[in-house]
Formats: sequence, C-alpha cells, structure tokens
Amino acid sequence: MSGLVTATVHLYREAFRATARSFVKGWMTAVAVTVFAGVMVVATEIAGHLGMLGGFILGAVNALLIGATLSLIEQAVMNMRAISFSDIWESFGHYFWDVIGVGFVLWIPMLLLDKGMAANPNGQLLTAACLLLLFILLNPAPEVIYQVRHDSPLDVLRESYEFVIENWIEWFLPLAIVVAPFGMSFFFGLSSRLGRGAGLDFFQILILPFTLLNAWLIYLGFPQGTGWMLVLLTPPVAVAMLMFRGHLFAALHGSSRRQRMFRGTLSSPES
Repeated sequence: MSGLVTATVHLYREAFRATARSFVKGWMTAVAVTVFAGVMVVATEIAGHLGMLGGFILGAVNALLIGATLSLIEQAVMNMRAISFSDIWESFGHYFWDVIGVGFVLWIPMLLLDKGMAANPNGQLLTAACLLLLFILLNPAPEVIYQVRHDSPLDVLRESYEFVIENWIEWFLPLAIVVAPFGMSFFFGLSSRLGRGAGLDFFQILILPFTLLNAWLIYLGFPQGTGWMLVLLTPPVAVAMLMFRGHLFAALHGSSRRQRMFRGTLSSPES
C-alpha cells in the first residue's frame, strides 16, 4: 500500500513539474484561448438567429477552436516547445475532423436520450446519471485525440473507456481533491454540465476552471464582486489544467500500476 502511495505522489509531482515547464513555454496558449472564447461567444450569438443552419455553423466553429486548442496543448506537452503567434495561426484545422467525428457519434444517442426522457417522470434524474457516466468514461477523449493513434471516432471512445477503466483512481483523484471541500452535490452538479461532448465543447473547457475558481474564492472568503478575477484567471487556469491532464495521461497511458510503483520506489529518497 505504501508503495502505491509513493508511486502516486511521484506521478503527480512529476506531472506538476512538467506542467510548470510547459506553461512557461506555452503561456501564449492562454492568450489564444481568451481570443477563442471571444470568437465562440460571437459565433453563438450569430448562430442563435439561424436555426438549424446556425447549429451546424456553431458545431464547425467549436470543432475548429477545440482542434486548435488541442494542437497548441500538444506542442506544449509533447514537444515542450515555446508557443508563438505563428503557432496559433497554424493550429487552425488540426484535429477538426476528429472533434466533428466524435461529436457526431455522440449526437445521436444524446438526441435519443433527450427524446426518451422527456415524458419520463424521473427523466431529469436518469439524464443526469447518464451524463455523469458519460463524463467519467469519456473524460480523457481530448488527450486520446492528440496522443494516441486512432483510425476513427469509435477508436477515440474505446481508448477513452479503456483508459478510465485501467486508471480511474489516478486520473480522477486530483479533481476529487480539488472538489472535496464542496461536497458530492457540487461534483454532480458540475459533471451534469460537462457530460455532453466528451469534453470537446469549447465552453466546457472554461466552465470547469471558472466554476472551481468561483467556488474556491468564495470558500476562502473573498468578497463578492470578484468577477474580474474570474475572467482574468479562467483562461490560464484552463490551459494549465489541460497541460496537467496531458502530462498525466502521457504518464499513465501504456504503463501499469506495478511499473509506476517500481519507478516510484527507485526515485524515492530512501533509495
């Protein structure tokens, strides 16, 4: 048991260190995400007046921005290189069809779920349970897209599922620790808003850090009216979280707990 704890502590320590190095080199990604958020807000406003056509346009804009964001995170995490303005421009188009494909595969069952639960008296509870399950099982889909070789959207979903089944403790423990002071109801309420799209909705990238920052500011006794702090802090925190997830996924994928325990033992001060 102590070996598992040591290995887990070592895992997170190395992931945090790598995240810090990536953020120093890739801080421009936070600027890009801020600009992308503005573009998404404008696109949402325009699409709202175009009916079904607006929905398709909004989906394309979302895929374009998510793909660009994942491309920038990939450069910072996998290549550990500095991000420039030219990198931001060149990131457009990357992973566009991956995001579109996964979104399309999930769109049909989500549509059937909404239709099927509309007349059910317990529909809201059942929908929340399904979204929670989706949030858990497909949580690492963004990392799968840019770190794992795949041939189809179904491969992305399968890899995400298999990764969670194998590594659910190490993957979700950081989130559980951050959310712990606010109780399980906070987590359930948060996950219900993050379940759709397997984490590939651009606003979802910002909702999690925004909600957590707001909750922690209130918990720590900051006065109301700190909205400007949330606006300023959300993009860099969102980028840091994506980088941490990327490094953690890279460390977990393709390794077993036994292997990590062995490496943790070798790196411990006693050894």
